[in-house]
Amino acid sequence: MTEELVILVNENDEQIGTMPKMEAHENAVLHRAFSVFIFNDNNELMLQQRAKHKYHSPLLWTNTCCSHQRDGESNLEAGKRRLMEEMGFVTDLKESISFIYKAPFDNGLTEHEYDHVMIGHFNNEPIINPDEVESWKWMTIEAVKVDIELHPEIYTAWFKIIFDKFYEHINISKS
Repeated sequence: MTEELVILVNENDEQIGTMPKMEAHENAVLHRAFSVFIFNDNNELMLQQRAKHKYHSPLLWTNTCCSHQRDGESNLEAGKRRLMEEMGFVTDLKESISFIYKAPFDNGLTEHEYDHVMIGHFNNEPIINPDEVESWKWMTIEAVKVDIELHPEIYTAWFKIIFDKFYEHINISKS
């Protein structure tokens, strides 16, 4: 299996090349990524707990799914692809906000990503891929915000950044 390539970008999200994913994370190179947030009719957010064997942030709770776009793939195509790969379903997505973040991890890797946030709607149970996802649950966005304040150590770095900086953009109950 060939190593997955990530799309290298500048601070304007313009593609400047590709690089193997691990190399980009070892060298903290800015690359394109996405984070999907799925809500149900009760305004609850579907959270996933990352699989225990993930190379960073294992067993931490995070948004519904996230990954990297492939060369030539739109943000929405990538979001739908990964939603099926991780959570076993596809739904319509809409782009929300995007931002750059840099988060070093204890294992020496660094996420330096131009992250595109997408929002969708789904009411059923996912069919999780155990290679990617340990568990999942629904929580209100308000409960997630409080839980992050009380237990920040159980959430991924990017998820906490999104909640801290962009809560109003993902709080669909306000729209």
